[in-house]
Amino acid sequence: MANENQAEGLGHQAKGTAKEFAGKLTDNEKMEAEGKLEKAGGQIQETAGDVEEEFKKDNDRA
Repeated sequence: MANENQAEGLGHQAKGTAKEFAGKLTDNEKMEAEGKLEKAGGQIQETAGDVEEEFKKDNDRA
């Protein structure tokens, strides 16, 4: 089950991908760049959630 950071990260990635695509379609470089940034931020947030889950698993084993 995904934790909050993983879920929010995936949401930001999806939103960023859509924004990036819309920017490409409309030839709006600013929107495209904003989409790329949001997507990257979502990837970072998802990775933070992955680390959090691994930490919890390690603590449960101890």
